[in-house]
Amino acid sequence: MIQHTMNPKDIKIEEYNYPLPDSRIALHPLAERDRCKLLVYSQEGGISDSRFDALTELLPEGALLVYNNTRVINARLRFSKSTGAAIEIFCLEPHTPADYEQAFASREKCSWQCLVGNSKKWKEGDLQMTVVTASGITTLKARRLPVPQAADRSQTIEFEWDNANVPFSDIISAVGEIPIPPYLNRKSEASDSEDYQTVYSHIDGSVAAPTAGLHFTPALLDAIDKKGIKRREVTLHVGAGTFRPVKSERIGDHDMHSEWIAVDSSLIEELAQEAGKRPIVAVGTTSVRTLESLYHAGCLIAAGKWEGEVPQWAPYSDECEFLPVGEALKVLHEYLAARGEDTFVARTRIIIAPGYTYRVVDAMITNFHQPQSTLLLLVSAFIGDTWREIYNHALDADYRFLSYGDACLFFRKK
Repeated sequence: MIQHTMNPKDIKIEEYNYPLPDSRIALHPLAERDRCKLLVYSQEGGISDSRFDALTELLPEGALLVYNNTRVINARLRFSKSTGAAIEIFCLEPHTPADYEQAFASREKCSWQCLVGNSKKWKEGDLQMTVVTASGITTLKARRLPVPQAADRSQTIEFEWDNANVPFSDIISAVGEIPIPPYLNRKSEASDSEDYQTVYSHIDGSVAAPTAGLHFTPALLDAIDKKGIKRREVTLHVGAGTFRPVKSERIGDHDMHSEWIAVDSSLIEELAQEAGKRPIVAVGTTSVRTLESLYHAGCLIAAGKWEGEVPQWAPYSDECEFLPVGEALKVLHEYLAARGEDTFVARTRIIIAPGYTYRVVDAMITNFHQPQSTLLLLVSAFIGDTWREIYNHALDADYRFLSYGDACLFFRKK
């Protein structure tokens, strides 16, 4: 069964460019998160302007709202050598132990995949600093492990400290910095520690926020609950690859980054039972990627081809049958039940681009994305070529762009 009308590998990224002046990139959020502008688009209603706190009136009756509960960690650690050279270590994801929860709970030693800034000045020896935490004072050392540099130029860095009372989570909380997006072209500020977290974040692991969720407030969530709209969580730990520009001319030559996801089996069961019966609204592209990855994982399991990660091009391959949505999700749920697991934990490398057939998500809440980015491709696959008209409207109507900017509510093209 072929599910696409065009091969996304042939897409030229230059076709997804648009002019974005620096003055339109929001450097800070609004004082009241839910007062930002909200651009609404559907095929039936066209483009309209609203405000984010009107979301309760705009969401479909009986909708299921799915959001990403990941929390941004203080991933940037700054060391100073005795020579005065500053070395920045940017923790991307845990290496040993590879499990996020275990890595944060580690005492005395753990290793991470990291990007190293000014690495030419760190030729040999350990880096070290004194860290004062709520659980005690310790000396933190960082050393390079003799592991080849990864394709993303990350290195395996081992951290060691001399106080067994101090978990690694306390160390990065004490001396790490929140890693705001590079396109803001400014240093992290104290306010970013709160501004760059969603109000519902509670699972540590991301190095970038799922920014569509930044607009929610406790009051708005309460209003959504009172409206009878059910809310459910998924986890996708956002990697630095989300900011990686597409440098190849063709999408087919772009290597999509891999990200860690976790979804409760009860949600998978609910999605399987409700497939086609209630609108699924995803908050942010990370939730979109997670939900759509569940479908393809189910298809791969049914075909006996599941290896723990949704491959980049799986949605466009005819190597396995594309099942009805409810059936694929039922396969996934039964797979977990057979293994006695209550959470689906996997990785996804899925790329969603024009030519993709959406299976699970009916509407998405998202921000405005960078030109020539994989996130803009994802949006285009959802609403079609209208993305350009929508972005032109937003530029003309003084919308604020990117992570701290305004939001959109898009309904899937039929």
